[in-house]
Amino acid sequence: MRRTPFVITAASLALLLPAAAHATAPTAGAAAHPAQPTAAHATPAPPTLSSAGGRYERPVSLTLRAARGTTIRYTLDGTTPTRADRVFVPGRPLRLTKDTNVTAVAFRGGRASIPVSAGYLVKSREKPLARLVVMSDVHIGGHEKNDKKYESFFDTIGSVFPEPDAILSNGDMINDNGDGRGGDHRIVSEIFRANLKRKGMDDTQVLLSNGNHDASLADIRANYPRAWFPDSGGGYYESNVRGLHLFTVNTETYQSDAAQRAWLKKRLAELTADPAKARTPILVQGHRPAPGTAMDGQQASNPQLTKDLAAHPQVIYFSGHSHLNINDERSVHQRDFTAVNDGSMSYVEMDHGYQAITETGLADRFEAPTAQALFVEVYRDRTEIARVNMAADKHDIYTGGKWSADWQPPYASAGTLSGPAWTVRLKGNSPQQIKDSFTYTDARRNTTAPRFTARHPLALTGGGRALRVRQARDDQMVHHYRVDVENTATGTKLLSSKVLSEYYFMPRPNSLDIPLPAMEKGARYVARVRAVDAQGNASRETTLRFAG
Repeated sequence: MRRTPFVITAASLALLLPAAAHATAPTAGAAAHPAQPTAAHATPAPPTLSSAGGRYERPVSLTLRAARGTTIRYTLDGTTPTRADRVFVPGRPLRLTKDTNVTAVAFRGGRASIPVSAGYLVKSREKPLARLVVMSDVHIGGHEKNDKKYESFFDTIGSVFPEPDAILSNGDMINDNGDGRGGDHRIVSEIFRANLKRKGMDDTQVLLSNGNHDASLADIRANYPRAWFPDSGGGYYESNVRGLHLFTVNTETYQSDAAQRAWLKKRLAELTADPAKARTPILVQGHRPAPGTAMDGQQASNPQLTKDLAAHPQVIYFSGHSHLNINDERSVHQRDFTAVNDGSMSYVEMDHGYQAITETGLADRFEAPTAQALFVEVYRDRTEIARVNMAADKHDIYTGGKWSADWQPPYASAGTLSGPAWTVRLKGNSPQQIKDSFTYTDARRNTTAPRFTARHPLALTGGGRALRVRQARDDQMVHHYRVDVENTATGTKLLSSKVLSEYYFMPRPNSLDIPLPAMEKGARYVARVRAVDAQGNASRETTLRFAG
């Protein structure tokens, strides 16, 4: 992880709710005890869903319910429903046959409820060889801010895997910055053990890797059960999870640790030499990304690790450290092996060079208070990697100018999906044949551009102080918008920015209100906007002309 993270304040609930859900202040001269609004004029309660989100081994028949006199509208693509979206018809349940996010809103007159969302992983009755949860960067520093949070997180884990075979915590369990906080590992151990007991995960293995904020290896050994970190002195070790080989590497020393490199290369060569195991995945976890792999290797290190794994396409390498989000399709990468970014359990980041809309306007912001993890199912012929939000409600990571990543449950977005599952298949009889069959390569990256579907995607709002962009649609996701606003007479740029689309929140907002600088009265302006996906595919330009 790049930064020392935490100055903590409580989250502002106002940031979590749409404007329609906020109470309206009484006008001047109103009675001291005004009458309560009638049901016809009150904000509706959100709909309820007949089946909770989670993992199912059959299609899900889902009924949506709301108060009499309301209309329920829903989406299945992670967006917030509007009055233009599909109406749920009572007596006609939704039939979910594949992984889906369902979001519903109750409408009554001109008012709308807050949205309710749930994620459904729809599987067959086929039993995987092993089920693992992969997380990283939990950054726990005390019980006060983390006990309730991790109760929620483990509830989400249990809704997908009631008893996972293993939980991997891939480095940076604590917030040590060379300031002697190694004892905080005991707090992590206490929180994890309490939740494992509470959820009945009695046989779940916990396997830890060393990260740059984890103080010393001695502190890790001293504060966790030995089975959680069974290294022999160098912070690396081999485990067996239901017959699968799992290697934990110490990326803090890998580049210079000749013994560690020799150990990993020897064991990988031994395992892949057996023709009967040529198509069996080998799992590797290490805190830091390998260069030139997932998310373009941002914050990567250890080029020797990339080199040492390159001969073994059976490897699936999980890494954290960067906090880069797992919504982005660049979080999986294949060339010589499969590299997967496992996100962050404390807050996520986006790649740099963009701006975000914040409570104080546009800011060079690349963090969001979203927690995510991977849910991995290994089958005989494939490995399925589901991307799940622990918490992704809309919220600014700074509240009142202070860092506020440690916001507390309940999380309306818990258990929603941050993208379709990735499927890794090992096809072929030789390493090169396996590599040739890879899906998530640079050459096979998505080339479909986003498109605006609204008739008028741009408008002024807030008395002309903001440019409203109705979000474009993409077959994967819109990453950001290129926004240029200029004076048509002088060519002077009023605004030139790449604005993040808020794809990392669930549900995603339908429109973005981008603040505009002060304009010259009477001057003529033109706004030009393109929607861009994570691969750089750009939509056609849409424009709006207006006067200052």
